[in-house]
Amino acid sequence: MDDLPAGAQVHEHPMIPCARPVKQEITMMRLVLLFLPLMMVASLQAWPQPPGDEGSNLRARRAFKRALAAYELLDYRQALEAAETAIALAPQYSRAHLLRAEVLYLAARHEESAEAYSAAINLLAGRFPQAFFYRGMAYYKSGNYVPADQDFRHFLANGTASRTLTLRAEEMLASCAFALEAMKNPVPFDPVNPGPAINTAEAEYSPAITADGETLVFTRRSAVNERIPGRYYEVENFYVSHLENGEWTPAISLGPPINTPGNEGAQSLSANGRELYFTACNRPDGYGSCDIYYARRTGDAWSVPVNLGDKVNSSSWESHPSISSDGNNLYFSSGRRGSIGKMDIWASRRDEQGNWQLPENLGEVINTTGREMSPFIHPDNRSLYFASDGHSGMGGLDLFFSRLDDEGNWSRPVNLGYPINTHADEFSLVIDAAGKTAWFASDREGGFGKMDLYSFTLYDDARPAPMTYMKGIVFEKDTNIPLEASFELIELGSGSTIIQSASDPVTGEFLVVIPLETPLALNVSLPGYLFYSEHFNITETRTLIDPYLKDISLQRIRPGESVVLRNLFFRTGSHELDPASVAELERLARLLWQNPEIHIHVGGHTDNVGSYEDNLVLSESRAKSVVLFLVEKGILPGRISFRGYADTQAVDTNETASGRANNRRTEFTIVDPANN
Repeated sequence: MDDLPAGAQVHEHPMIPCARPVKQEITMMRLVLLFLPLMMVASLQAWPQPPGDEGSNLRARRAFKRALAAYELLDYRQALEAAETAIALAPQYSRAHLLRAEVLYLAARHEESAEAYSAAINLLAGRFPQAFFYRGMAYYKSGNYVPADQDFRHFLANGTASRTLTLRAEEMLASCAFALEAMKNPVPFDPVNPGPAINTAEAEYSPAITADGETLVFTRRSAVNERIPGRYYEVENFYVSHLENGEWTPAISLGPPINTPGNEGAQSLSANGRELYFTACNRPDGYGSCDIYYARRTGDAWSVPVNLGDKVNSSSWESHPSISSDGNNLYFSSGRRGSIGKMDIWASRRDEQGNWQLPENLGEVINTTGREMSPFIHPDNRSLYFASDGHSGMGGLDLFFSRLDDEGNWSRPVNLGYPINTHADEFSLVIDAAGKTAWFASDREGGFGKMDLYSFTLYDDARPAPMTYMKGIVFEKDTNIPLEASFELIELGSGSTIIQSASDPVTGEFLVVIPLETPLALNVSLPGYLFYSEHFNITETRTLIDPYLKDISLQRIRPGESVVLRNLFFRTGSHELDPASVAELERLARLLWQNPEIHIHVGGHTDNVGSYEDNLVLSESRAKSVVLFLVEKGILPGRISFRGYADTQAVDTNETASGRANNRRTEFTIVDPANN
């Protein structure tokens, strides 16, 4: 009976939607509150006792009453002991067998539960047909799908069940059919336990990984003794490990102010590893039992976490946040008003002022009458992975994925299949930016403790769109001092901003996620400095072995400094601006508005292809197009001069295609107004 709680303090946990008594030996069932509400206590108390079950054995009756009382107090250890005492005194005591079966079920000892139900069924001789449904659930939870299928069919054939149990039995038949078919057609799966540097005898779950795959943050639940015999509780805290030379470093606590004596868990890490969204419970500034909080890392120090407010959080339970790579969408689990089931996935969007808006339910395609939990939105912003016990699966929580189409609709969820999903409980799946390596938590056999983290190579059909990343340092050109600069990544085809970020104010480090095979414009800016711009189209995923590194220097605004407008595009052989140039020119206009004292000179340049005369006209016409755009934006013409230089000021060779591309440029130079 070591797997049953002895009755201790009640503490709220980020991973479960209501407070439960804790125990030293945690089961996965307790972690995510997966069990079906069997309502057996009411049935047991209301059902007339068949004569002869316990005979005239008063001691057996008293033991059964003690078992019921302990059960109602959620003291399952005492309930099991008392039920087994009643059975020992009166072996034919069918209600004691039923109660023992349910307690074993709630303790996730499903095979023993099925055996206990079998003993009760043999005694009842058909007098309580619901027992077949309950035994079917125990078989299903233990992965014995054939006898589970038989029990559900037997239960339905009886025809006396309530509409609710009938519907549930039909759903379970569908799940049994799915599980049996999935086992016939297993998907590729080879999970790897990262070892004792990360996993311990305690429970580790909720992994979060940065886009470069170098930092792993996860939740660990540990038992804490209050120095009073028999009184203890379990605390969830964050730990971090770094990948160095192909090995994970021993995980260490994130420490204060993130970790506290209370519970923190179910976190989401931004792609650059500098923003943390997580769940904390029973805090003075909370709106419900568990709320979502936010903290930001500057250098090596984390800010004091702040509550996301009453738009995201409610009087209900909010947990399992997942932040999109652009930082504008937050997905999370909640049982708040408007939910379809016990736990739904919701999404909140951040407006242009940075405020989170009222969340929207993802709808019936994703959410069921069961529990949908631990959402993860991949950096492609289209692939959603989550755990559910409401969609057909292998038992408990299974892992699913869904895709967002161009119209904003989610596809019907797809079960990740067997053996990724088993009759055990799988949840908190995350996938790296490249879309190949997945991390998840499981209580499967062979681990180090109650729950372990695992990684595996995700099979092709379940992969999201591959993404890569760019990382580096922003610094001042003359002094090499690190700078906190703003990043903006724009999709050139649509002109839409897909990522906004900033470099670390202490180290200048940055990391941005980049979609593959998409023409992009990168802009880096900081007040008092000339902005930096570049365009690129990355066609191959960069990895830890071959990262896309880019250090960026910014120049202070002063006469003589020049900037190439790399995201300025003209139609071939023409001075007509391409629509993709608008963002770059608006940034230049904004620079002039913010610094009314500066004057600029716009220079147009070409390669040496074609005649000098034609290139001179073309280069001057292109420079003039820039001036006209700025004047239309309200910049005084007297602040801008321009000239075409043809190929007379080449910055690269004209013997190669890449060199000629560098020479075809438009740039501006800060000039002294007296000499303009």
